[in-house]
Amino acid sequence: MNIVRRNRNNLWDPAGELDRIRREIDDMFDPTARRFFSDGLFDREFSPALDVVENNDGFLVSVDLPGVDKKDLEISVADNVLTIKGEKKDNRESKNGKYFRKESWEGTFQRTLSLPHGVDAEKIDAKMRDGVLAISLPKREEAKPKQIAVNVK
Repeated sequence: MNIVRRNRNNLWDPAGELDRIRREIDDMFDPTARRFFSDGLFDREFSPALDVVENNDGFLVSVDLPGVDKKDLEISVADNVLTIKGEKKDNRESKNGKYFRKESWEGTFQRTLSLPHGVDAEKIDAKMRDGVLAISLPKREEAKPKQIAVNVK
């Protein structure tokens, strides 16, 4: 439960202002608070969620893009950086009234991701299914782990 401090006389409270500024600075440098900073240079505050999974053959990038049409997506690789750009358009109309609450997002987005060394940029594949963009980033043969048999004498 949070303690709510009230200034009953509506007078300026310098100690309260300093406390508010301290909390805002703490929030700004809190690594768990993702309100102010993002991972990529061009990432926006309201970017779609992105997961990266590594296996023996490569990496799989999954991006949650519900309501985004695949014709509104652009995926590019340049200088070992994967860029996903797109736009989510809100086609729903509220002719019978105004929004009481709107939590869905709309507009343009861009996510950037530095690729690990060893990704074969020529064989990258992307598929969109059920609002999830799946990008396969295969590893080059020399980057794949190799198993060596050990002979004991």
